[in-house]
Amino acid sequence: MTMRLESGHMEVEPVINHSPVLLPTPTQDDLPRRFADFETLGEALDYAAAGQRGLNFHDPRGTLARPYGYAELRTDAIDAALRLIAMGVQPGDRIALVAETGPEFAALFFGVVYAGAWPVPLPLPTSFGGRDSYIEQIRVQLGSCDPSLLIYPPELAQMADEAARLADVAGIDWATLAARPAPTSRLPQAGPDDIAYLQYSSGSTRFPHGVAVTHRALLNNLAAHGHGMALIDTDRCISWLPWYHDMGLVGCFLSPIANQVSVDYLKTEDFARRPLAWLDLITRNQGTTVSYSPTFGYDICARRMSSQTKASKRFDLSRWRLAGNGADMIRPDVMQHFVDAFSDAGFEASAFLPSYGLAEATLAVSIMPPGEGIRVELVEETQLSGVAAGQDRPQRYRAIVNCGKPVRDMRVEVREEDGTPLPERAIGKIWCSGPSIMAGYFRDPEATAACMVDGWLDTGDMGYMSDGYVYIVGRAKDMIIVNGRNHWPQDIEWAVEQLPGFKAGDIAAFAITTPGGEETPAVLVQCRSSDDAERSRLRDEIRERVRSVTGMNCVIELIPPRTLPRTSSGKLSRAKARNLYLAGEIKPYAIAA
Repeated sequence: MTMRLESGHMEVEPVINHSPVLLPTPTQDDLPRRFADFETLGEALDYAAAGQRGLNFHDPRGTLARPYGYAELRTDAIDAALRLIAMGVQPGDRIALVAETGPEFAALFFGVVYAGAWPVPLPLPTSFGGRDSYIEQIRVQLGSCDPSLLIYPPELAQMADEAARLADVAGIDWATLAARPAPTSRLPQAGPDDIAYLQYSSGSTRFPHGVAVTHRALLNNLAAHGHGMALIDTDRCISWLPWYHDMGLVGCFLSPIANQVSVDYLKTEDFARRPLAWLDLITRNQGTTVSYSPTFGYDICARRMSSQTKASKRFDLSRWRLAGNGADMIRPDVMQHFVDAFSDAGFEASAFLPSYGLAEATLAVSIMPPGEGIRVELVEETQLSGVAAGQDRPQRYRAIVNCGKPVRDMRVEVREEDGTPLPERAIGKIWCSGPSIMAGYFRDPEATAACMVDGWLDTGDMGYMSDGYVYIVGRAKDMIIVNGRNHWPQDIEWAVEQLPGFKAGDIAAFAITTPGGEETPAVLVQCRSSDDAERSRLRDEIRERVRSVTGMNCVIELIPPRTLPRTSSGKLSRAKARNLYLAGEIKPYAIAA
C-alpha cells in the first residue's frame, strides 16, 4: 500500500526585509550555469568567482552579518594558500581545520586545496561531553589523519592547543595565520585523481575513519546534485547544517559553489537556540529556496509553533521549492506534523525531497525526483523480521520511506549477507557503485577492504528496491536479534515516543547480553521527572508499551535529560549509547522496585 502526504495552500503577503545595511549576494547573475563539470574543486571556484553569487553569513536572529562573494572567497583562498606554502606546506599534506561556519573556514578550506594539500574538517564542541571529551575527540582524529597543522578559531585556542599538544601536531589560530605574509609563489596544479579532502563520517570518534575523496569523485557527486535537484536560476540555498558533516560540507557548501548558487547560513548553534530563524530566512528569500535538514530539524520547528498561532502571520514558505530530507531515518509522522504546522504559510508537502547518502559515497546515493514529495510503503513486520507471524499476534505494519532514485552515474544493488543480489522488494544490504565512491579510508586498508569489493561499497544499511526507487529500513549494525527474530530499534523507540511526555531523541534501544548469556533489548529513556514514584510509574508504563508492540520483555532504564550521545550531524548514536551504558558512564536513576 502506498501513501502520500498532502497539504493545503494559502496565498499570503510576502515578508519584506527592511534591513538596508548590507546587501546579500544576488540569487541570479549573468554567469551561465555549469553543473559541476570541472576537473578539480579549485577550477569550480575559479569559475564561480567570475559571477556575482556567493555565501552570506547571518547572526543568531537571522540578520545578514557578512556577504561573501565567490570572487572574494577565491582571493582570500589564494592568499591563504600562499601563506601555507610559505610555512612549508607540501602537496599531499593534511591540514586539519575546525569547521566553524564562516568566511575564515571557507577561505582556509579552499586555500588548502589551492596549496595542493588535503583539508580535514574537524567538529566544533557540542553541548554533550564537555571540554575533556572534545579534546579527546580532536586528539584521536588528529592521530588518524596525521596532519602537519591544526588551524582553529581563536576562541577555541585552549582546547585546540591542548589537543594539538597531545597529538604532537603544530597548531595555530586563523587570526594569527591571516597576519602572516603571503609571498607570491607558484600554486601546484591538482589533477582529477588527486585527493581533494578527508571527511570523517558522523560516528567516527574513538575509531575514526577518514574518507578520502578525489576531485573526480567529488565533482561527479556535485554534478549529480545539480541534475538530481533540477536546479533553476531562481534557486537559493539556505542552511544551518554544520560544515564538519558531509551533508553540510558537501551538500550545502561545496555543491553551491560548484553549481553556482548563492547560500544563506545560520550557524548550527544559532539554529539550535532559535530554530524558527531558519524559516524566517526562507520567508525573506524572494527567489525559490533549496534547503536541507535531518528529520529532527523539521520536528523542532513544528514543535515550536503554538497550536494557537497561525504560521501565515510570520512566515511565507510558498517559494520553498525543495525541502530536502536526509542524514537520518526519515519519519513520515514528523513530516506530516511539519505540513500541519506550516501549510497555512504556503508550505507544500510536494516540496519534500527525501534522499539517501553517506560520506563513503561522497554524499548522495539517491534523490527523490523533485515534486514527488514523501512517499511511504507499509511493510508487514514479518517481512522485516524474516520470521513468520505467529497465530497469537496481529499483523503490524511499518512505514518505510521512499528515498528516491539512484543519482546520475550511481548503481545500487540489494544483496544477501553472502553478496548474492536480491530481487525487487527483497530486504537486504544496500550496495552502491559509481565514480563518486571514496578512494578508501585513509591509511586503513583493512577497514577499506571490509566494505569495498570490486568497486562496490557495502553501505552497512538495510533496505530494498522497488520500481527503481530506494527504500531504507535501518542500519544493519543496529539490528536487535532475539530468538532468531530481527527487531529494529526504531520500532521500539517509536513505541515509547507515543507515550505522553516523550519525543524523538529521548529514547535509545539496543541489544545487551544478560548475565545468563541471552541477548535482550535495553531501552534508555531520558526522563524529566524528579519524583521517584512518578519514575517508577513511567518505567512500568514504558515496559508494558514496548511489550505490547514488540512482544518482548526489555530492560528499561530511566536516565537524566541530555544524556544520550549524538553524532556530529545531531543523530542519536545508539552504538555510543550502548558503550557508555555498559561502561557505567551513563548512570540510570535508582528506582525502588
